[in-house]
Amino acid sequence: MYHEPPLQAATQGVQHQPAAERKIPMTEPLDMPLEEAMSTQRAIRRLKPDPVDDALVLHLIELALKAPTGSNAQNWEFIVVKDPAVKAKLGRLNRAAWNLYGSVGRRMARGDQAMLKIIDAVEWQAQHFDEIPVIVVACLKAVIPIWPPVATGSVYGSIYPSVQNLLLAARAAGLGAALITLPLWSRFLARRALGLPFTIAPCAVIPLGWPRGKYGPTRRKPVGEVVSLDRYGNRAFLR
Repeated sequence: MYHEPPLQAATQGVQHQPAAERKIPMTEPLDMPLEEAMSTQRAIRRLKPDPVDDALVLHLIELALKAPTGSNAQNWEFIVVKDPAVKAKLGRLNRAAWNLYGSVGRRMARGDQAMLKIIDAVEWQAQHFDEIPVIVVACLKAVIPIWPPVATGSVYGSIYPSVQNLLLAARAAGLGAALITLPLWSRFLARRALGLPFTIAPCAVIPLGWPRGKYGPTRRKPVGEVVSLDRYGNRAFLR
């Protein structure tokens, strides 16, 4: 578990220096056991506006980079968004998609209290997007092919393992995080908001911050209900 340092100590000598001159201090190692992080991880969308240390964010991304990539290309690129103007642009893109998706989702989830609770959290995130302290945009230095499907899947296979590493590291540090894609509904507009060239594709958005409330227990289907042996439907491990 990462212990957040006092704000004055966290920002002294960092916030008022040019970016090229910043020296990011080392953070202490994350000590949460891997299985605990995996079994308690869930999407945390309601986040406090309190700042998150640059050093901690960079440590999480450093751990994300330990994930494998196709042919060991290591062709990731991560944009750490803290500028209010850039966050506002991404927030507008997110809300534009949510205004359509959210209304449809509420109609489809009518009477399903569990799903409506999730939709409420997503809407809260959309309405408070500009207040989130850090937005990480995971990108690939690649042009995403639209055909054949196997090529598209192969390219994304080089970014999502690192995103999962980032989410697990955030959980171990006590930060809230969630993988979202609504701000990327228009890759063209997302590129323009982030100043990305055509050769870099934004693939996932991870809002980061200290959670409002606590991590709760996760509820998942029993493993036997989703595993088939040799052919689909052969629930050999179902008890």
